[in-house]
Amino acid sequence: MQRLGAALMGRLARARHWPALPRRGLAATTEEEPFVFPEYEPEPGEVAAAAAEAAAARRREREAVRERRKRVPAAMPMPAAMPAVGLPDPSVPPSGVNCSGCGAELQCRDGAAPGFVPAEKYRSLSEGPDGAAGLRGAVCQRCWQLDRYGRALRVQLPPEQHRQVVTAALRGPLRHGRGPLLLYLLDVMDLPDPVLPQLPELLSPDVPVAGLLVVGNKVDLLPADRPGHLGRLQQRVEAACAQAGLRGTQLVDVRLLSAKTGFGVEGLVSRLQRSWKCAGDVYLLGATNSGKSTLFNTLLRSDYCKSRALDIVKRATVSSWPGTTLNLLKFPIINPTCDRIFRRQERLKEEATQTEDELSSEEKKYLKHLKKQGYLVGRVGRTFQRQKASTEIDFDPDMLSYSIDEEPKLVPRKHEEREEFTHNEVKDARWCFDTPGIIKENCVLNLLTEKEVKLVLPTCAIVPRTFILRPGMVLFLAALGRIDYLQGEKPAWFSVVASNTLPVQISTLNNADAIYEKYAGQELLRVPMGGEERMKEFPPLVPQDITLKGIGTTEAVADIKLSSAGWVAVTAHAEEELLLRAYSPQGTTVVVREPPLLPYISTVRGPRIPGTAAYRTKKPPSLVENLKSAQRR
Repeated sequence: MQRLGAALMGRLARARHWPALPRRGLAATTEEEPFVFPEYEPEPGEVAAAAAEAAAARRREREAVRERRKRVPAAMPMPAAMPAVGLPDPSVPPSGVNCSGCGAELQCRDGAAPGFVPAEKYRSLSEGPDGAAGLRGAVCQRCWQLDRYGRALRVQLPPEQHRQVVTAALRGPLRHGRGPLLLYLLDVMDLPDPVLPQLPELLSPDVPVAGLLVVGNKVDLLPADRPGHLGRLQQRVEAACAQAGLRGTQLVDVRLLSAKTGFGVEGLVSRLQRSWKCAGDVYLLGATNSGKSTLFNTLLRSDYCKSRALDIVKRATVSSWPGTTLNLLKFPIINPTCDRIFRRQERLKEEATQTEDELSSEEKKYLKHLKKQGYLVGRVGRTFQRQKASTEIDFDPDMLSYSIDEEPKLVPRKHEEREEFTHNEVKDARWCFDTPGIIKENCVLNLLTEKEVKLVLPTCAIVPRTFILRPGMVLFLAALGRIDYLQGEKPAWFSVVASNTLPVQISTLNNADAIYEKYAGQELLRVPMGGEERMKEFPPLVPQDITLKGIGTTEAVADIKLSSAGWVAVTAHAEEELLLRAYSPQGTTVVVREPPLLPYISTVRGPRIPGTAAYRTKKPPSLVENLKSAQRR
């Protein structure tokens, strides 16, 4: 049995690409080997496809690196992590032009302030024939780093400034004689939403609001624990709105969607278009990382946006780093005339009759990519396409030809006129605004580095991980959370719903403190990362006792939510009383969510792994919303 256990640990360690732990070193602090829970194991065909895709991604990355090196002078070494470059010039006044990625005012005075552009680049754009207008469409250095290299630069922006920008926008003068329509996004995984109760404080009693539409985002990440799970999720969102005091005519609708995969977006567009006559501008509100900028970009390429705006308005910068959007971004909303609504409904009906076999190769490839990202997928299309006139290319053959003895001549690039909206297009337009996210207090993301945030926030469909624990056992979710099963008569099931990149460790109560002391900051617990130096500045875990009473072996009694790192659904025998102790970093909160968000999540599992406390993972299939199944034909 010892040999079998050692072989199992080695195989699991290789599956997670972690080095297997030596038994002797671990035995000094523990009586049993900690269990590293494996990732979801795909089918053999999926393995081959994933390997081919990974190889293609590596080739593209190498080609991108070579292209970047070509653009860098030979005397300038290529930085490994692309740090912030460029010098500021305090003598240059602010431009008055906003970054098209985050909305901050472009400037070159302070490299640590929002909207910074290196002085040399700033002058090259602003000293042209257009003056400061040459900066239109440009992005700040922070957005450039986020978009090109996925690297977040810290900026000096107080949390209250985000709130001030939102408050100033919502309390502005009425346009079109109507108050704004508020589109509030909340992360369904983060229920109860910490910012939703603060919404009335942002409004002014002097500025009436046309309505509030609450949207539960990121439903694509959660597996269906039982048929009808979307209805239960919507009930949870409605209960959160009622708890926050949002009732009556102020709350006009509650919807579920995925801004990333497009699920539910077409229905939201139809709902917003029905509000055209009764509302002014539309404001996207919500906490940081709720998906506002992602939804802004999705609506930008949908029937909700004027067709010509797609060529003029640039997409918002999107990243997992909290507070990416620093100011207002906007696009003009199309006027949903009767003819446009009819043509749009005809398109939606036609698309609903299509099967995946009838799609083009590009659409199939895109759908396949979205299915890997989430469980629920939707197709977002455009009914109204702008017709672009074909342009003739003028060139001089003599300028393009050269002999062997001659060097090729560089033709100066002609100044391209940037497209702008005309006065008639915007004078009566209604606008959709993306606003800065409101910083969540007592959130574990505020304690993490950029790399750690990327590991904690899930970016693809979550595969639930279920364990059966006896009293005296402990579950670690990385080094960010811990749940001790202190007292109880029977085993209970603990289902982890968190990012697939966060490791789960099972130990005994006697060895839990030693394991945390030794492996926090190391690869075994993974987050936080950085060894002893990182853990010296990371706050300690503080306990909170929790008492639960089971309701059955197939239905969870409650979720123990470990801040924004995820949650653990607890399932126990009927009438079984459990005494638990949950730990989270000091300054964050542990929330006991009753009823649980996915009460039957413990049933989404494979068979028990022999000799361990874990069950094999099981990933439910993905569903495309507005696509006919080929089996029904």
